[in-house]
Amino acid sequence: MLKKAITTGLLGTALASTSAMPVQADQCTNDVFNKIMSGGKIIVGVKADYKPWGYRDENGNIVGMEVDLAQDVADALGVDLEVVAVQSSNRMQFLEQGKIHMMIATMSDRPDRRKLVGITQPNYYTSGTNVLAPKAVGIKQWDELKGKPVCGKQGAFYNKIVAERYGAEVVAFTGNAEAKQALRDKKCIAWVYDDSSIMSDLASGNWNDFEMPLASEDDNPWGLAVPIGELNCAFGQFMSGMTFNWHQSGRLIELEKKWGIQPTAYLQNQNERFKDWLAE
Repeated sequence: MLKKAITTGLLGTALASTSAMPVQADQCTNDVFNKIMSGGKIIVGVKADYKPWGYRDENGNIVGMEVDLAQDVADALGVDLEVVAVQSSNRMQFLEQGKIHMMIATMSDRPDRRKLVGITQPNYYTSGTNVLAPKAVGIKQWDELKGKPVCGKQGAFYNKIVAERYGAEVVAFTGNAEAKQALRDKKCIAWVYDDSSIMSDLASGNWNDFEMPLASEDDNPWGLAVPIGELNCAFGQFMSGMTFNWHQSGRLIELEKKWGIQPTAYLQNQNERFKDWLAE
């Protein structure tokens, strides 16, 4: 368990590292970070409609894997946690406008987004391409899609990849709802989409006769974000340290298991990459 594992000593290291950056040192006001520490509370934007990463339980509370990560951050800083529900359409604006101090909200790390918000490194999670398919079909390998009808969403980049790489006959629909209904109606043998969305569907309990049977491909890393002005200052450095420790300690792998998320090769690889070379 990583909670409280990042000590005051590590926090001090993170703070000291900002002063070691000659280009950034005179630009670091650390306004948001100081506000968090002086106010005794951190406000984190999370999803409330993307089970099991962030969703509302039967009591209306927002829970999930990313909420647990937000709690880890609050515990490490020694402050209270307030979570705010965000959506893909407003999460960066909420951060820019100061409605939240940071976000951990299933956001892909893209070059255009790095111009707006401070996406820290290393990335904490990833998503890739996979399929949702009836268990009865028994798909085991990607090449079993060759010549078979596969439902997809219009405009999704992986439609072309799956068609060209594996010879699938992709039938693209306007929206996800139509594509998934076509899958239920047996108009296709699988639905190709983002694996995190598929895992969210499987966790909902509405797809018990279906599975995500393949190894995900074409990973797209997720990034948590702080205000862009604090990326290379105390807050950004601190969150980089948090993410490093989540990977090294296996905390992210632990949370995948806790929330019933299908294990990802990315977390296993990162855990191996950042392991303590002296640890047995």
